[in-house]
Amino acid sequence: GVGAMASTTHPSRAVAAVVVVVGAFVAGAVAATALSRRVKGEDHGDVVGVGVDGVGRGGGDAVRCVDVERDVGGVRGVATVPSTSAFDASDEILREQFTRNVQFFGERGQSAVRDAFVVVVGLGGVGSHAAHMILRSGIGKLRVIDFDQVSLSSLNRHATATRADVGTAKATCLKKHFAEIYPEADVDARVAMYEAEAEEELLGPWFGTSQEPDFVVDCIDNIDTKIALLAACVRRNIRVVTSGGAGAKCDPTRLRFADIADCAADPLARAVRYRLNKEYKIQGGITALISIEKQRCELVAEMELKEGETLSDYQVIPNFRVRTIPVLGCVPAIFGMALASHVLTEIAEAPFDGEPLIVLRSKQYDTQLERLRERENERGREVANMAVDLEDVIYLVREVWCALSARDTSNKRLKAYWRNTSGLSLTRWDPAKGATLDNLVLLTTDEADAHDAKCGLEGGFIALCDEEPDLAAFVTSRLNRVKLDFGIP
Repeated sequence: GVGAMASTTHPSRAVAAVVVVVGAFVAGAVAATALSRRVKGEDHGDVVGVGVDGVGRGGGDAVRCVDVERDVGGVRGVATVPSTSAFDASDEILREQFTRNVQFFGERGQSAVRDAFVVVVGLGGVGSHAAHMILRSGIGKLRVIDFDQVSLSSLNRHATATRADVGTAKATCLKKHFAEIYPEADVDARVAMYEAEAEEELLGPWFGTSQEPDFVVDCIDNIDTKIALLAACVRRNIRVVTSGGAGAKCDPTRLRFADIADCAADPLARAVRYRLNKEYKIQGGITALISIEKQRCELVAEMELKEGETLSDYQVIPNFRVRTIPVLGCVPAIFGMALASHVLTEIAEAPFDGEPLIVLRSKQYDTQLERLRERENERGREVANMAVDLEDVIYLVREVWCALSARDTSNKRLKAYWRNTSGLSLTRWDPAKGATLDNLVLLTTDEADAHDAKCGLEGGFIALCDEEPDLAAFVTSRLNRVKLDFGIP
């Protein structure tokens, strides 16, 4: 291939191409040789990490871990207690393994991922894939929690389990496979159900350190347990993302991130929202991943009830599910991947703004464009500068301002569903600039009139920014996103 390329390419470019290809082969060979020596146990100079047996291979600063049996929430399990971190940023194998992440996040972002401590609770179809991808992305400390075992029926959706793992705890199953993917990571496997009594044990600092969790991923499908975990995260000021129901669904294009306060389309998230508000006075502020697709199947009971029996008679654990829901394995996998992407980008300080869940009728966009045109005409022919069209208005109203006034405090979270825009108008943020994509703010019509009147006075816009710095910062951040999306300098 290189020879063919050289015969049809400028000589200097051909030489450069050969150098690049040869360099890649050499780098790959070096990394492969080092990895081979490490696997064979011949590399004794660097920190290697934790093997399945809990003992770090290698000499020097190698980590020795102690497996201790713990009783967490009434469920006995094994937790591995590492004495130090096993991650060595200068390790050539690690740098090669995570080179694509470094290219994506940059050194600083990937270092933040490396140094972070993430907790994943619930290791079924959603949680196993979330934990798996977070681990593959180079997380330094990962705590995985689940009381349940791998079953044959869970193999259609679990991230790593095989038939050989059936009957083993999901947490220790993941840890075993993770050691083959990224043995340098510190993985704390807890065979336990999350309960309020075990909060400190499961959400507390990493062993022997004061490092609190940087993120919690809630993949629990039991409402009682789920709300206890979410309430604890809010109380402890830990960032958390929660998963809605992935069962009985098949459309991967219908997944959305939204504030828990706006997740009425998902039955599980809707119930969680109600209970959080009723029992803990938590009305929002928790990011949730839901599917807006309608469930295709109903819950299924796995046993026939005899006369006088109820499903609760078959509960192994009080208030825990007895019936199951049909699951197409790829959907919970996509849920897990999406959750991992959210967590990783937040930790690396490279977050994304998901598409909002609002649905507007085309006439609403036409109305907004016409109102903006009228507002610009009122400025006078010499000043009017209409630099947007209908497609631009759709983008601004839907994606940038989420069909809410910039002064509406709800606008600072992802919003959802049908929204009435009859009382809203687009207007210039800075009146000294034109009605361009990066200078249009959505306000109520009364707010827009007041904004134009105040900022139309000499020094009025500067005074507004000084008087309301939070509003100014919020609007500026949204307009900076527009500049980034459209490459506006």
